[in-house]
Amino acid sequence: MPISTLRAEAHDSLGDAIALRRQLHQWPEIGNHLPITREAVLASLEGLPLDLNLHTSTSGIGAMLTGAKPGPTILLRGDMDALAMPEDTGLDFSSRVDGCMHACGHDTHTAMLVGAAKMLASRRSELAGRVLFMFQPGEEGHAGARYMLQEGLLDVAPLADGTPSPVTGAFALHISSSLPAGMVSTRAGALMASSDRLLITVHGRGGHASEPYRALDPIPIACEIVQAMQMMVTRRIDVFDPTIVTVGRITAGTTNNVIPESAEIEGTIRAVSERTRTKVHAGITRVAEGIAAAHDAAVTVEIMLGYPVTKNNSGFAHFASGVAGEIMGAEKVFQMPHPVMGAEDFSYVLEAVPGSMMFLGGTPADRNPATAPPNHSNRVTFDENAMVSGMALYTAVAMRHLGDDS
Repeated sequence: MPISTLRAEAHDSLGDAIALRRQLHQWPEIGNHLPITREAVLASLEGLPLDLNLHTSTSGIGAMLTGAKPGPTILLRGDMDALAMPEDTGLDFSSRVDGCMHACGHDTHTAMLVGAAKMLASRRSELAGRVLFMFQPGEEGHAGARYMLQEGLLDVAPLADGTPSPVTGAFALHISSSLPAGMVSTRAGALMASSDRLLITVHGRGGHASEPYRALDPIPIACEIVQAMQMMVTRRIDVFDPTIVTVGRITAGTTNNVIPESAEIEGTIRAVSERTRTKVHAGITRVAEGIAAAHDAAVTVEIMLGYPVTKNNSGFAHFASGVAGEIMGAEKVFQMPHPVMGAEDFSYVLEAVPGSMMFLGGTPADRNPATAPPNHSNRVTFDENAMVSGMALYTAVAMRHLGDDS
């Protein structure tokens, strides 16, 4: 069956996808353990010819669809977790959980992947290989993908007749409220940045605020470090291989007339190559230690590694873009000129398997993408009709990767 028909079929499935999305939106969960979400997904998959692997280290689900003919396996991923924040959208199906919201569209990702599972299951007789549906928790800073990989997600067994069927490709969609519905965007190579946590503690000597010469005030030293890190970024890092160092918290002291003993600086480090990532880590340490030493203070620099760079395989990114052009029209497929500085734990999958991620436009028709509340906003909303494109894309990429030439 030609993939040009998939949008129409996905449109017929939109009602079910919206119902699941809204159910998940009302009952969001955070982190790697999502019992309500997992049960909702399992209920939606009931009756499909899937071999289910319920992960134990997280609420992750690996669901395998085996085609009628031998061939490789392609992984399709949808993340399921929400964010620890309030919702102020005013939607009829707003979150019923205080301080928790699906503000990054993971509810749509999950609903689209369930829809794609149903569409692909109906084409089981045409598939030469297998489709591994990765329903993943913990994307929002909890490394759910890494845990699922550690639990053996990619260690798939041979087919029943002993024919090997390794995972040879991986694909994920991420909805965006800053891209018009009906469009997709991606790029070959680095798509999203690495994300590491920075914590610097300046160790001084406490005392009376009226006698700073008898103490060693860590606060001005911390302020100097913050300023110097920004100068280091602009003077020492290649502007065409960029980094961002943002300090989000400086904490020191208890009252106005006491010089504290220490000051803390906390922030995030983003880079789009491992070369720059390594260089900026060393630069931050050098700057902090040098400035502290100049003031006769001590400093502790901790850099906690987070998600690596999300790097699309060039061949797979071009392949997926071509499929998207067939589904949506070539004019709806936008090749991004540069990466974005957000981070994604699909990066762990792309380190292990050739594949790509693609952004799916989700700006509501009555909103301007340039001014619409962005992902992670307490007021973000998405055009649910965009899920038609998402379900069709998941299905088409899998079919084409498994050698469907129709």
